[in-house]
Amino acid sequence: MQATMQISSMNAAALAGEQPRPELEQVFVQHKDLVFKAAYRVTGNPGDAEDALQTVFLRLVRQEVWPDITNMPAYLRRSAVNASLDILRRRKEAQFSSLDDETDPVEAVSAATAGRSTELRDWLRHALARLNPRSAEMFVLRFIEDYSNREIAGMMKTSPAVVAVILHRTRTQLKKDFKAQARSGR
Repeated sequence: MQATMQISSMNAAALAGEQPRPELEQVFVQHKDLVFKAAYRVTGNPGDAEDALQTVFLRLVRQEVWPDITNMPAYLRRSAVNASLDILRRRKEAQFSSLDDETDPVEAVSAATAGRSTELRDWLRHALARLNPRSAEMFVLRFIEDYSNREIAGMMKTSPAVVAVILHRTRTQLKKDFKAQARSGR
């Protein structure tokens, strides 16, 4: 599995002069599934989730001084969300296509019921990639990772009121975008 490759990558980094901390391997073994699942929920793609997993731990390997992490699972989930959003943004930039490129945009929007949930997830992933990174991160932590506003505020070093305002604005914007997309698809 890819997880074995990541540990080998950490060992290779050590041979290249980057000394990984012994506790990093333990952190990796304990939390790799958590990071993968968080990334998979955001990207919807196992390959992209593996890329996010690798990115999270390579960033830790490369840090000369570890940040003061009081809640490792929360820190790693947040890192996975950020890495996943970065992947979605890069994918969006690389594969941008307009509705004019579609042969029949009405048919694409009015797919069978089974395809609707997939379309909705894809739309949400693309919409998150277009958002301000901080707003997207808070949205994912709240509505996908199911953290409370207070927990998000602690992770992002802000107040729960700021989190609530940003989440409200983000949801309002996403609803407006979704309605506009639905109207244009009819």
